[in-house]
Amino acid sequence: MKPRLSTLSLCLFFTLIANYGYTQERPKYLLVDETILMTAKKAIQPAVKNKITSLIKSADSVIDKGPYSVTFQKTKMAPTNDPHDYVSQAPYWWADPSKPDGKPYIRKDGKRNPEIYLLHDRSQLGDMSSTVKKLALAYYYSNNEKYALRAETLLRVWFVNPETRMNPNLNFGQYVPGVNEGRGIGIIETVGLINIPDAIALLQGSKIDPTVVNDVKKWFASYTDWLLNSENGKSEQSQTNNHGTNYDLQVADFALFTGNTNLAKHIINDITIPRINVQFTPEGAQPLELARTKSWDYTNMNLDAWAKIAMLSKRLGVDLWNKEGLQGKGIKGAVKWLIPYASGEKAWTTEQIGPYEYGNMCFIMRKSSEQYKDLDFSGVFKKYPQGIALE
Repeated sequence: MKPRLSTLSLCLFFTLIANYGYTQERPKYLLVDETILMTAKKAIQPAVKNKITSLIKSADSVIDKGPYSVTFQKTKMAPTNDPHDYVSQAPYWWADPSKPDGKPYIRKDGKRNPEIYLLHDRSQLGDMSSTVKKLALAYYYSNNEKYALRAETLLRVWFVNPETRMNPNLNFGQYVPGVNEGRGIGIIETVGLINIPDAIALLQGSKIDPTVVNDVKKWFASYTDWLLNSENGKSEQSQTNNHGTNYDLQVADFALFTGNTNLAKHIINDITIPRINVQFTPEGAQPLELARTKSWDYTNMNLDAWAKIAMLSKRLGVDLWNKEGLQGKGIKGAVKWLIPYASGEKAWTTEQIGPYEYGNMCFIMRKSSEQYKDLDFSGVFKKYPQGIALE
């Protein structure tokens, strides 16, 4: 009988690889399609050139913004009193009017408490990751070093410089006043960091300092270690809904970025694939997301994460796009179920208390149409034309 490694042993094993096993090889694209990049860069069609011009103008609009840091605009310190620790407040929790001090706060699903905007770490992280990606794309299409050098500055400030770097943990993300000082659920706020590995791949060939790239990889290796071994990280991995999916997406993406393919394979094969039977019905619905007060947004947000994990899986030789669980459950069934709602053929009848968000849905349909030639996406693309893809 072969001995079985305990969960703790596996975590320690992958931690060692995460800390010491990242590679120094040429950066690889993870969620960006290099074929689309090369085709668009060589294109001579005016429509493509105009799209690239628009992309570069978008980068020009943010090139002078920032830099960004969790140490900037700090309005609330973590219990550690360390400004480098990320802090955010749970968005759907409100003061209890029956309590003199409002604590403990009570949950109102889907209703954002404006108090969360008094803290700025989340917006600083989001602005940093999106700006770096825009600058990197502008560099790729223009070969203008000013975009690469500005991206390098933003990376240095957020991940490297001792005075401004973020500590690689989310111990205090989405805290609930009167309940806790931070929750594993807050980890979903760092999903925007998946922009960084692809941004660095886009910047290859530029004059960006290689030591910055290496230091950023070290940061991601440390954060991955924390995701695997901290109480908050373990809690988020155990979540059965979109939180678990987005946890898997981050760990797999960061593992591939740091050259830890063993960890990426472990997450996808042993953690993500078993989620199929939990999250999808045989018809393709997502009951855990449909139960939310913003059911459209959460259904699409979760499936968007599945599509991205499938893209990462393909780089590992794993066909998650066509993986099926019990009774044919899987991504394909979920996409098929969503198509008539996306096209407008069927009305969305479950609760959606806010405006409908369509960005995730459009991404899902575009990427799924490349995989499922037997599904009819014509109604969706008639309503939401695909346009010209640049990445």
